[in-house]
Amino acid sequence: MPKIHNRVLLLLVILLVAASAALPFINYAANRLVSGEPMALRQLPGHALILLLTPTLILALLTFLPTRKRSLALTLLVGEAMFIGALVLMGKTATNFAEQGSSLARTSPGSGLWLSLALCLLLCADAINRLTPKALWRLLLNLQIWIVPVALLLSGFFADLSLLKEYANRQDVFDDALSRHLALLVGTLVPALLIGVPLGVLCYQRPTWQSSVFSVLNVIQTVPSVALFGLLIAPLAGLAKSFPWLKDIGVSGIGVTPALIALVLYALLPLVRGVVAGLQHVPRNVVESAEGMGMSRRQIFWRAEVPLAMPVLLRSLRVVCVQTIGMAVIAALIGAGGFGAIIFQGLLSSALDLVLLGVIPVIALAVLLDALFKLVISLLEAKQP
Repeated sequence: MPKIHNRVLLLLVILLVAASAALPFINYAANRLVSGEPMALRQLPGHALILLLTPTLILALLTFLPTRKRSLALTLLVGEAMFIGALVLMGKTATNFAEQGSSLARTSPGSGLWLSLALCLLLCADAINRLTPKALWRLLLNLQIWIVPVALLLSGFFADLSLLKEYANRQDVFDDALSRHLALLVGTLVPALLIGVPLGVLCYQRPTWQSSVFSVLNVIQTVPSVALFGLLIAPLAGLAKSFPWLKDIGVSGIGVTPALIALVLYALLPLVRGVVAGLQHVPRNVVESAEGMGMSRRQIFWRAEVPLAMPVLLRSLRVVCVQTIGMAVIAALIGAGGFGAIIFQGLLSSALDLVLLGVIPVIALAVLLDALFKLVISLLEAKQP
């Protein structure tokens, strides 16, 4: 019996087959108010089954090949082709249903399609991780997977999908939510950096402060986000009532102000820890060499410690950015807006497409920022000795 060399790939292929065979691939509804009829892959036109079955068989055969660069590269290419093929099948099916049915008809991906797309990305990521140990090449290989899907999206190929129809109907609301979400992110990062970086430097220079500072920040971090938003409503409302000029500049118990305060407080712990860890990461012999060259303490800090600590600081800032993007969704509960407003509106009206219209951009923003930070960090680490 042939030996299986890539057990991870075999497991992913088995899950792909199970997802495609057992779960609905497409949901078709006469309009956005009805739940729709789930359709399995075998119910779609004949070429659909061939389009996905062929790469699945190739992937199954690749599990018996030794995990060398050639077989891994072929696995990546086949997995990427399967990912793009599933997206093309989704868009083509939506277009066919739109031409045959009413203009109010809605076509959306089923759970089988969502799971198949996720498994394709997983097997591509696994192949990339085995192909190269370099973070920069891994990032570039992961990014190139999205070139064709983004091109198809911009060309209007997916315009007949239910999600894109929902976007077309609410484009102004979507654009406002995007701008508000980005404003919450920037409005959190700027004060967090202005407070967290100096506080982290002080904790590094005075180690006796670390226990007290981290204890306070840990307590803040353990408070649930919804509870913290609620705790800020009464004091901020009282301040706005006592000092009318605060109300004139936008300070109130609900809205952006309590959201920004809470998000900044949540961002301080990972940021301060990152600054302290980054500075502690600097080798002692580098500092001693700088002292031997006659550098002052300030010169050592800015020319030696900060550049060497920057990758660790950027990793903590990456965590803060991703955390803030996600937590800004909850801030919609107190009127801060953003994509959370779209998500909660969709939940209240039981409109799945509306929920996805808010969820997918949040995930995309988080993944994009995470990738950019990884790129910058890998470039910095490559320059360091």
